[in-house]
Amino acid sequence: MPHKMYTVEEVAEYLHIPPEDIRRLVREDAIPHIQQGERCLFQRKDVDAWATKRILDFKGNDLEDYHRITSAKAHDLSRQHAIIPELMRETYISPELHSRTVPSLLRDMTDLADQTGLVVFLDDLRQSVIEREKLGTTALTGGFAMLHPQHHEPYMFEDSFVVLGRTIQPIPFHSPDGRTTDLFFLICCQDDRIHLHVLARLCMMSQQTSLIYELRAAADGEEMFAALCAAEQEIIQKL
Repeated sequence: MPHKMYTVEEVAEYLHIPPEDIRRLVREDAIPHIQQGERCLFQRKDVDAWATKRILDFKGNDLEDYHRITSAKAHDLSRQHAIIPELMRETYISPELHSRTVPSLLRDMTDLADQTGLVVFLDDLRQSVIEREKLGTTALTGGFAMLHPQHHEPYMFEDSFVVLGRTIQPIPFHSPDGRTTDLFFLICCQDDRIHLHVLARLCMMSQQTSLIYELRAAADGEEMFAALCAAEQEIIQKL
């Protein structure tokens, strides 16, 4: 339900941010909100987009702190729990994508997602990923991207999962550093909290370990999957 509305207290609980911090963000006009008289409301789709961008912009201690907070309160997720083996398989990885443009890459990645057998509505997923990319690139410095749908709806998937594609030839993907991109994660989660947790963890793995180098050096999907699991364990040991 992307149109669900939250109060200050509800959005604070949803994002694992103290209510006073939410009120400060509102005063600074730093978080999307709707003012109805004395009431301040937040639309879920706007909150999700804001939170996702916030995580992608996190570096170092900020990223670790947010990951630690969401891990402690998010259902069956915890700091010491390895989530990647639950959401990925070797068969969810394509080490030789032939994509050469942004449209072909989005098509190929959503096709890869469909091959998991967990996608219920492929057309909806594809359009949602396209719409999310129109809001701003999900590419990050270092030659990798964190694709995801604009909204995270339970009906779209049978379960949450992540797929990974490596293109044969790096492609222009509007990376902040102006360089090309060759590694593409597609995060498909039924639940927004799981999405934010997984996004934070993948960002930590990519930024704080040698994962990106290992994924490029890997000979096949089996080695890429092993690199992912090893990088997650390295992060868990630091938490």
